[in-house]
Amino acid sequence: MIVPAPGDDLPPGYRPSADEEFMNPLQLAYFRKKLLAWKDEILKESESTLEALKAEPLREPDLTDRAASETDWGIELRTRDRQRKLISKIDAALRRIETGDYGWCEITGEPISLARLEARPIATMTIDAQERHERDEKISRDE
Repeated sequence: MIVPAPGDDLPPGYRPSADEEFMNPLQLAYFRKKLLAWKDEILKESESTLEALKAEPLREPDLTDRAASETDWGIELRTRDRQRKLISKIDAALRRIETGDYGWCEITGEPISLARLEARPIATMTIDAQERHERDEKISRDE
C-alpha cells in the first residue's frame, strides 16, 4: 500500500469518514499530520520550559516564595516527563502508520473507531478491548 508522505497535501477541510475505506492513504496521511503536529507542539512547549528554567533560577529570598516556586517547577517538570512519554507513544503510532498497523486493535485486530482515533490518535485498542484490559489490570492489582 502506498501511503502519502507527511508533506503531501490533504484536501482542504478533510476529515476521515466512515464512508471511505478504513485506513486508506488519505486517512493515514491525515493521522500522520495530526500526530506530527501534536509532537511538534509538545516539543515547543518543552523548549519554552527549558528556556524559562535557564532564565528564572530559584533565588527567592523568602522561604515561602521559594517553596511555592519549587512546587510550581516540580509540577511543570512532571508534566514535561509525562509529555516525554507521550512523544514515545506518538512515535510508536507513526511507526504503525508506516507498517500498516495503525488504526487496528492490537488485541482483537478490529478497526479502532475513527472517533476514538480522532480523540486519541495514539490509541492501540478499541474501546471494548481497552475496557477489558483495564478491568483485567484492576483485578490483577487487587489480588
